[in-house]
Amino acid sequence: MIRRDFLLGVVATAALTGHDALAGADSPALKIDTHHHIVPPFYAQWLQERGITAGGLPIPKWSVDGAVELMERESIATGIFSVSTPGVHLGDDREAAMMARRVNDFAAQVAQDHPGRFGFFATLTLPDVKGSLSELAYSFDVLKADGVVLLSSVRGEYLGNASQAPLMEELNRRKAVVFVHPGELPAEPVPGIPPHVADFLLDTTRAAINIAKSGWLERYPDVRFILSHAGGFLPFASQRIARSVSPDGTDEPGLARLRKFYFDTALASSPYALPSLLAFTDVSHITFGSDWPYAPLARSVAFTERLGQYPLNASQRYAIYRGTAERLFPRLRAK
Repeated sequence: MIRRDFLLGVVATAALTGHDALAGADSPALKIDTHHHIVPPFYAQWLQERGITAGGLPIPKWSVDGAVELMERESIATGIFSVSTPGVHLGDDREAAMMARRVNDFAAQVAQDHPGRFGFFATLTLPDVKGSLSELAYSFDVLKADGVVLLSSVRGEYLGNASQAPLMEELNRRKAVVFVHPGELPAEPVPGIPPHVADFLLDTTRAAINIAKSGWLERYPDVRFILSHAGGFLPFASQRIARSVSPDGTDEPGLARLRKFYFDTALASSPYALPSLLAFTDVSHITFGSDWPYAPLARSVAFTERLGQYPLNASQRYAIYRGTAERLFPRLRAK
């Protein structure tokens, strides 16, 4: 394990020089990637046989070697696996339960085979709450999952729905991290505009609003929600959204609620998105995300390089690269 003081020194050098001193195979592996997908071959085949894409994107090929290559290129110490949209529930509870178990067993085995290099968010079976509770118990108690991944919506049912309360109560009891990944909007896409281009961002924003309006952030205070892709449109539109989620209809309590979310940088570390995110929330609520392999290697690296070039001081950079994730996942703390 690399010492924390050494990592801080490397990050300070990056901040002073304006370059990412962590780029390249010879750099210390520092980052914790909380938006790092896994695509088990049997899962990919299952989707492809049904003609299902990931928001208009083809289901990518995945391998451990490919994951490690990405991690070496981007100086990632640990990637936390998650299954992307459409998840495992395609309409049949029993089929969803079987696929969730296979996916979680597979992710846990890869993590076990590469100690310290990977973790995983357990895949659950919403909208089947009973099945989700069963898989949650197995994934946490037997497989030692780092948290769960939940889609922002499944066939029109958004997170924040009252039917999901039993699952949220258990997640709160376990002080779980919930990684919220977008799905497709419950509407026909605009011809020529694949869902992943804009609909994903709106789906995340809708889920965040519904979670906040439902009172979940106060009712389940020990659940930490990470919103994908810098929260969709949430930081940019937060002032407009605030009153709709406020307990008293005024801006500040609504903004305070929205600031309880965590946000990752996946495909959002541009000079246009980062100013909005950093103006809205503190770096203590921002984690690093690569979005690999749905973001191919070159695209993921390009966004990581933009993050490395963005003017941040050493403490800010360390928080985004690693510090925030260390607090969310104490087992990953540097010595």
